[in-house]
Amino acid sequence: MINVSDQHAPRSLIVTLYGAYGRFVPGPVPVAELIRLLAAVGVDAPSVRSSVSRLKRRGLLVPARTAQGAAGYELSPDARQLLEDGDRRIYAVAPPEDDGWVLAVFSVPESERQKRHVLRSRLAGLGFGTAAPGVWLAPARLYEEARHTLERLRLDPYVDFFRGDHLGFAATADAVARWWDLAAIAKEHDAFLDRHAPVLHAWESREDTPPEEAYRDYLLALDSWRHLPYTDPGLPARLLPEDWPGGRSAAVFRGLHSRLRDAGAAFVGV
Repeated sequence: MINVSDQHAPRSLIVTLYGAYGRFVPGPVPVAELIRLLAAVGVDAPSVRSSVSRLKRRGLLVPARTAQGAAGYELSPDARQLLEDGDRRIYAVAPPEDDGWVLAVFSVPESERQKRHVLRSRLAGLGFGTAAPGVWLAPARLYEEARHTLERLRLDPYVDFFRGDHLGFAATADAVARWWDLAAIAKEHDAFLDRHAPVLHAWESREDTPPEEAYRDYLLALDSWRHLPYTDPGLPARLLPEDWPGGRSAAVFRGLHSRLRDAGAAFVGV
């Protein structure tokens, strides 16, 4: 059995499992089934139970009984919205269009400064870059997801959104290199390629696709990949350095998704 590394924390794998398969199961996923499915990627039963409890406390999983009366968990409405928002990024099949920028301008009273920290961390987690203190920006297509996120966290009263274009004075490519840490983003793409490109190459040399192996390799790839479209918000290619690795890592994920996702579904039973 493979070991789960820090790259594949049990709680993250459970969210990935629901995103890939669990949300399509009719009714809640039984606890025993969660334990079986996570065992296939090296997670033991106590880790599954403790991770599920944390996800329950965060309001992402809701306890429920299956039609047969077994204990299980289903996604909360907020969790379903999170996954649906993420689908547009994670499963994108083409490079994003250059449709301008969305700006988030926020002001939080000093008496509520903890919310200022939450706002910054959430915007950063959505892929926003920092243009100035209290002024964050991202590709315009991320507006709806950002709005859903801030409304869910009740942070929307502190933020105004604007749409627009960058008019200078610096060249936009130079400005983008200040607003985002492009070297760090490229490093994340390279790490994904190092881990998962050999997996794709190995599958390309095979004719068979055993369901459990497909499920394991797909779930681990998706768990690595699903964070990357947030680290890298899909900046226009014309603004990125030459030989940017984002297109290569996206192609590897799409190849693994195409080859393994449906075969893995047979192991899950959906």
